[in-house]
Amino acid sequence: MVNSRDKMVHRRLLDVALERLQEEPVLLLQGPRTVGKSHLLASIATAIGAQVLDLDDLDTREFVAADPMRFVAGPGPILIDEYQHVPDVLDAIKSDLNRDLRPGRFVLTGSTRFDALPATQALTGRLHRIEVLPLSQGEQAGVTEDLLARLLARPEEVIDAPPSTSTRGEYIERIVRGGFPLALARRGEAARHRWVDDYVRLTVERDIRELSKVRQAAMLPKLLVRMAAQTAQVLNIANAAGPLGLDEGTAESYARLLEAVFLVHRLPAWGTRLMTRATRSPKVHVVDSAIAARLLRLTPSRLESRDPSAMTEFGHLLETFIVGELLKQASWMDGIASLGHWRTSNGDEVDLVVERDDGRVVAFEIKASGRVRSQDLNSLRKLRTHLGDRFLAGVALYLGNRSYTSDDRLHVLPADRIWTPCGPAG
Repeated sequence: MVNSRDKMVHRRLLDVALERLQEEPVLLLQGPRTVGKSHLLASIATAIGAQVLDLDDLDTREFVAADPMRFVAGPGPILIDEYQHVPDVLDAIKSDLNRDLRPGRFVLTGSTRFDALPATQALTGRLHRIEVLPLSQGEQAGVTEDLLARLLARPEEVIDAPPSTSTRGEYIERIVRGGFPLALARRGEAARHRWVDDYVRLTVERDIRELSKVRQAAMLPKLLVRMAAQTAQVLNIANAAGPLGLDEGTAESYARLLEAVFLVHRLPAWGTRLMTRATRSPKVHVVDSAIAARLLRLTPSRLESRDPSAMTEFGHLLETFIVGELLKQASWMDGIASLGHWRTSNGDEVDLVVERDDGRVVAFEIKASGRVRSQDLNSLRKLRTHLGDRFLAGVALYLGNRSYTSDDRLHVLPADRIWTPCGPAG
């Protein structure tokens, strides 16, 4: 895989996939189109000495559809790219696994969420899913970022860091650039915009058509824009549907299709079983900040302005960008039980909560300013009170340059600490 500077990019998930292939009979790499799944699969094939069956190729697809059992039979490993084009292949894999359930039999990639396809129940208990997300900032720069891992292990260590030198303009550039490899390879803003426009159109027109018969297909791009306008906010499907003349039920089903092809995702509410005042509504995030910015026609010059509406839009895009980066780091890790946002009926809100398998928690608040006031940490304080010793750390990520501890287990860090190498763990 090549980035915008024509350097080979090492995907952190390659090592994860190779390790889990030693334990799982079927590995599924699922994520948006052109995010790099095929390159990742090719890297796996090279590492284990296997070949890839590419179902994006029409001739190959027809042969496999005619006789799936023929193509999945054998000791493996068998690698299948874009398996969703022939969902029946899952039944054939299940039949073969009934005879041989050794680890490392199959590696699949898919650009449609597994649970949105028919026959997905065929591999219950036999398949392990890994989400392949756009390139992280560290992957783009060729550095190993590990902020989340450090916070979950030894949060007190993350404060010892040199001051940040990132400017607001540099954060905006990262946001509008995003992490899709083909968009990063484009030279200039106009070329990147054309790529995003084509990507969204083809995903909506082709992939959703393959997945479902949509009666009002022309409404899908419009609903996507309406959902993008809610990025980093609690999803209100009725508000998104109303101006389009869609009833709420239809809009919900269309929103699920947009999720199924990885254009948007819902960050679930966290803590609903622990706290009676915690709300259950998810937040919505566009899968990549560059796509969100383009859907909303938010250019760098617009985001740089001090107009109040532009500053609000920048705050939402910054949250989507930073939450996305942290979710990428989580996808490389074992030992994470859940991720979500915390919001109460009293108005307390924490943007991202990461829970370890043992129940201990790291929580993040994202601030689109160069200063964090004491009252900006109140929601983190309340979550700390609720959780007691389970609360490992609360982190406010902001656009300032200093790292410091504000209060017991509450830290303030520049946002670029997410992708800044921290050095060896102590």
